[in-house]
Amino acid sequence: MNSRVEICGIDTSALPKLTHAESMELLKKAHSGDEKARDEFLTANLRLVLSIVQRFSGKKECIDDIFQVGCIGLIKATENFDTSLNLRFSTYAVPMIIGEIRRFLRDSSHVRISRSIRDTAYKALQARQEIESANNCEASMEQIAAMLDIPYQSVVYAMDAISDPVSLFDPIYHDGGETVMIMDQISDAKNTDENWLTSVSIEEAIAKLSERERQILNLRFFEGKTQVEVSNEVGISQAQVSRLEKAALSSVKKNIS
Repeated sequence: MNSRVEICGIDTSALPKLTHAESMELLKKAHSGDEKARDEFLTANLRLVLSIVQRFSGKKECIDDIFQVGCIGLIKATENFDTSLNLRFSTYAVPMIIGEIRRFLRDSSHVRISRSIRDTAYKALQARQEIESANNCEASMEQIAAMLDIPYQSVVYAMDAISDPVSLFDPIYHDGGETVMIMDQISDAKNTDENWLTSVSIEEAIAKLSERERQILNLRFFEGKTQVEVSNEVGISQAQVSRLEKAALSSVKKNIS
C-alpha cells in the first residue's frame, strides 16, 4: 500500500504514475488538442513539481505560491516539449520548472535587479544544468561563461546578483542564552579608532606646513604627479621640488610621532 504524503495540499499517493511510453502518448494527444490527455499528463507530473518545490522550502515565500509557479513551469514544459526527440520529459522539464521558480523569487525580492542581469543569470542557470547533466559533476563559472560565450565576470556578477540577501541580524551560532549574529563577526580593518586618530593627526600635521609645501604634497601624493610635472606646474626647479617634498614629509612625520 502506498504511504500517504501530503505536500501543498496534494496527496502524493493518489497521483498516477506513467511509463515513458504512456507519457509520450499522452503528450502527443495533448499537442493535438486533446484537453483530457493534457490534464491527465499534467496531473501525473505534479509529483515532479512537488519534488522540486521541496528544494525551496526554506524560502520566506509561501510554499503554496512556489508550487503554483512550479506548475506554470510544468505547463510551459508540456507545451514546448518535442516528442520526436529521444529525451525523457523530466530531463527537459526540471530546468524549466526551476527557472520559473527562481524568476518568481527574484522578481519578488526586495532587492531590484535589472532585467538584463536577471536574463543573464537565468541563462547561466540553464547552462549550468546542461553542463552538470552532461558531465555528472558541478559546473564551474568558466565553463558556464564559455558555453554562453560571455565574459566570466558577467556570469559571476549575474549569479551574485540573484543570491538571496541576508540580514546582519541573522543568527549563525547559538550557545545557551547567547546568540552570535552575522554583524558580530564583521570587522572593519579600515575605519578603526586607531586609523581614525592617525588620519586626524596627519591632517593636523599637514595644516602646519607652508602653502607651497601643502601644494607639492597634494600634487605628488594625491594627484600622483612626478616631481618634473610638479616643477612645471609650480614654476620651480625639480631639485627645489625634491627638497621641499623631503622637508615637508620630515615635518609631518615629526608632528605625528
